[in-house]
Amino acid sequence: MNNIRRRSRIRQHYSAEVKQMDEQMDEMHGVLQKLALDLEKSRIADYTRLLHKPFRLIWLNLLSGTARGVGIAIGFTFFAATIVYVLQLLGALNLPIVGDYIADIVRIVQRQLELDTY
Repeated sequence: MNNIRRRSRIRQHYSAEVKQMDEQMDEMHGVLQKLALDLEKSRIADYTRLLHKPFRLIWLNLLSGTARGVGIAIGFTFFAATIVYVLQLLGALNLPIVGDYIADIVRIVQRQLELDTY
């Protein structure tokens, strides 16, 4: 009888340990899943592929720099045209001091635009 009780206690002890290990494994699995998702979001694999292909890295940087430069040029042109348009409208109001100053600025800008720079 003692052997049976002893075996029963051992089984209970081991089953409790197994349950605890299962819980730890589930927790570890959750942590690893989160880590894998974070790594996937950070796109580390793409970055390391780029580091192993320097010519592709140079090409992508050249292309993105060109696109950024063109975007800045277009944006500045739109911004400057808007400012000139607003200044022309303010110049048409014939405000005493401000109107003359704005009219001078508009004339200077228009002269610069009419000149051939090449």
